[in-house]
Amino acid sequence: MQNKPIYVEIPINGCVDEVWEKSQNPNLHQQWDLRFSSITYLPKKSENDPQSFQYETKIGLGLKVSGWGKSIGTHNKEDGSKVSSLHFGTPQKLSPISEGKGYWKYIPNESGTTFLTQYDYEVRYSFMGRLVDSFFRPLIGWATALSFDVLKRWIEKDEIPKLQYLRFFSNVLITLLFFFIWFYQGLVPKIIAKHPEEVAMLASLSSMEMDMAVKAVGVVGILEVLFGLTWLLYRNKRHLYLLQIIVFPALTLSALIADPAISAHPFNPVTFNSSLWILSILGFVLAKDVPTATSCKRSKKE
Repeated sequence: MQNKPIYVEIPINGCVDEVWEKSQNPNLHQQWDLRFSSITYLPKKSENDPQSFQYETKIGLGLKVSGWGKSIGTHNKEDGSKVSSLHFGTPQKLSPISEGKGYWKYIPNESGTTFLTQYDYEVRYSFMGRLVDSFFRPLIGWATALSFDVLKRWIEKDEIPKLQYLRFFSNVLITLLFFFIWFYQGLVPKIIAKHPEEVAMLASLSSMEMDMAVKAVGVVGILEVLFGLTWLLYRNKRHLYLLQIIVFPALTLSALIADPAISAHPFNPVTFNSSLWILSILGFVLAKDVPTATSCKRSKKE
């Protein structure tokens, strides 16, 4: 089954020439495009030759993919729009992409520029390559869309891409941390272990019988697991941060009321919840207006 080409489109409140410069100048392009760590233009033999370039993408753990590309045609149209066609590929076996083609379009409109791209590529390794591409293609499409939004914010708000990505990936890490904390705290101590301290604190706060407290701890555990999953599924993370800014002091106070001696333990709710409270405040500040791939259109108009 043939996969659809990757298509990404975004409106940018900036002139065509500015969008063109930031996407065609390799020193500027590599700053906002998440798909490339570096882009180097190669010398031309003549002005009429295609512009050749080399690119490099670092994928972590000291691994990187290097490839080649050619701007095989740039066209300026009468309406002020521009088109840049690309041919790209890599000989490295680490990459599922062997070779591909695509284009960028820059279309002027009343508020600025519609910037869009469409590209497709061939995969190596036959069936296994197509299987890997079923996961890789959505990922690289998402990276393209996120990069386009970073470019948009750079042009419209003058926020440099490095700071945008710092905020974006900080929020990703904090999100994963809070998912893990809530999921683990709900599943292991409350649902699986039904830890005696958890049961005793709940029984002390609510004056429940111990049997009822054991069941109630399990219910609380389920709620915490669900809240952990909410961190992965709910888009507006600032709402969750704000909720935690309110909840963590209340949880700390409840734990101290249930068992004042717990504050003397080597690792206790006072220090733990205070750390998470501060992290929630930082997350709330960082999560304001972060780049998002959802700003882009991902399907071409017929």
